[in-house]
Amino acid sequence: MYSTRFLDLPPLAGAAGTVQLPGSKSISNRVLLLAGLSEGCTEVHALLDSDDTQVMLAALAQLGCTLERQGDVLRITGLGGRLGVHEARLFLGNAGTAMRPLAAALALLAATQGGDFTLAGVPRMHERPIGDLVDALRQLGCTIDYAGTAGYPPLRLRGTAGGRLDTAQAIRVRGDVSSQFLTALLLALPLVARDAQVAVEVDGELISKPYVEITLELLARFGVAVRREGWRRFTIPAGSAYRSPGRVHVEGDASSASYFVALGAIAAVDTPVRIEGVGSDSIQGDIRFVEAARAMGAEVSGGPGFLEARRGAWPLRAITLDCNHIPDAAMTLAVMALFAQGTTRLTNIASWRVKETDRIAAMAAELRKLGATVAEGADFIEVTPPARLTPAAIHTYDDHRVAMCFSLAAFGGVPVRIFDPKCVAKTFPDYFEALFDLARTPVEAVPVITVDGPTASGKGTLASAVAEALGYHLLDSGAVYRATALTALRIGVAADDEAALARIAATLPLHFVAGAAHLGDENVADVLRAEEVGAMASKVSAWPAVREALRQLQLSFRRVPGLVADGRDMGTVIFPGAELKVFLTASAATRAQRRYKQLISKGISASISTLRADLEARDERDRNRSVAPLKPAEGALLLDNSELTVEASMEKVLEAWEQRRPFA
Repeated sequence: MYSTRFLDLPPLAGAAGTVQLPGSKSISNRVLLLAGLSEGCTEVHALLDSDDTQVMLAALAQLGCTLERQGDVLRITGLGGRLGVHEARLFLGNAGTAMRPLAAALALLAATQGGDFTLAGVPRMHERPIGDLVDALRQLGCTIDYAGTAGYPPLRLRGTAGGRLDTAQAIRVRGDVSSQFLTALLLALPLVARDAQVAVEVDGELISKPYVEITLELLARFGVAVRREGWRRFTIPAGSAYRSPGRVHVEGDASSASYFVALGAIAAVDTPVRIEGVGSDSIQGDIRFVEAARAMGAEVSGGPGFLEARRGAWPLRAITLDCNHIPDAAMTLAVMALFAQGTTRLTNIASWRVKETDRIAAMAAELRKLGATVAEGADFIEVTPPARLTPAAIHTYDDHRVAMCFSLAAFGGVPVRIFDPKCVAKTFPDYFEALFDLARTPVEAVPVITVDGPTASGKGTLASAVAEALGYHLLDSGAVYRATALTALRIGVAADDEAALARIAATLPLHFVAGAAHLGDENVADVLRAEEVGAMASKVSAWPAVREALRQLQLSFRRVPGLVADGRDMGTVIFPGAELKVFLTASAATRAQRRYKQLISKGISASISTLRADLEARDERDRNRSVAPLKPAEGALLLDNSELTVEASMEKVLEAWEQRRPFA
């Protein structure tokens, strides 16, 4: 997962390949709660690992459920409808699928078994309405207090053991703000329906009906068959009790599938994008996004557990659509509208206003940055695309779906900056990695920063820091030559066998993890510093065939989203077209002092004067090499880091990089 302040996506040109979806958030948190309330042990397979499920798991553990992981399987031993603890403070982040159902379940359990529970979350959760659910629970006789603003979390739920609830009359709840209020009641009421049936009646039009269908489907799997009369009345039969089905498999997230269906419609020209984990047999309402994508011109096929999407009509067709049935996935349609001819109108989306952010306002603001003409209202949005997209820096409002759907704008041939990319952890922590695996773009469109400089100038440390700050790939060119030398030493290839050394270089399985060099699965960062390896690397680097093979290897590190490369000839020879070239100019005296401290810290005796003399001699040799002599690249930023910390040097490089970005 990218945890950088922002992530810059270069212009992306095409897409192909296969993506495996994470588990559905809606199914995952419902299954977790049902398993936690049930009698017996439930094995949950393919559970989503995200912020929302983590807060639900933490809450269940606090409440006394037993959680055991065995590989990819989670075993949950439930409470059997009986409280394990009677007092707790639960932190539920910004997870509506945890806050609302847990509030309902704990309110009923506290009212009948005794308890005192406080439920809170992040500041945005305290702005998301819950008053309609609280009003419904108070009809039953539950004691619920607002710990902050009336109508919003945090909540305090209290009750006395032996308390009785009024279940004789149907409970009324509004359905036109969020379907999660009804879902919360349906998940909680079987806990108090042992002696008599309990009914819920919906006031107003029920929105997001497919999410309620997921709830009913999962209730049935856990032994509770709810009777439904249209979308107005729901009855939990007398004698209801949760029983574990033993094993539950969580299907892939259909809302997350929407980004890749859209990707196929926009960018999969030659071969389709294949989406695994959810298919035509899905129980999730957002699978109907496929119908909307087809209406816009996408070619989508599928079967049990998979979908395939590719470009059909181009440009896409503008549509007018009532999105009540796909409220989350409809956000993706708003970005697809950037690639359509005409004005796309999405209606019946009032629920966007009370999600992780005010999504209508957020989508309108960010679409306008890309050049779109946008009209918005209480429950609709209209998007008319520009003749050409404008590069834009997208604010994500700590909303995972804003971040994911706007990443698709990069396929419009412009760079796009996504602020706070880690917000996707709510439902799809590896989203950007999955997107980049599918993305195809000309190599010259991938941005490169080079950091060159003399021996011991700190170029490797600086390059690693810059790469980490930007979320870019790292290339340590010195490690490339040393890794070739290490491999040759290990398999007994002589330093004068140019052909054999070139073959090693051409197939070197070198990559970098958190700045450390790896050969295959082995971390060789420390081994590469051995004196014997360094001596061999100097001999290896003299051979033209080896240098050419390693040049091709180094070029292959230029991958989306970008590359930071350090060495002595990165800006002059390997990446002469790099957007930013940096050349470090620390004095020999400063570099000798740094090297001295480094050696002393490792218990190695050294002389500063000797180290300085060696560095000056090395500089002279490097400057006068016949092949790729050490010198600043044309237009390079000359950075004297003699008196700068790594952090200060990094900030200067990032400042120079920012000046070259096209974002206002």
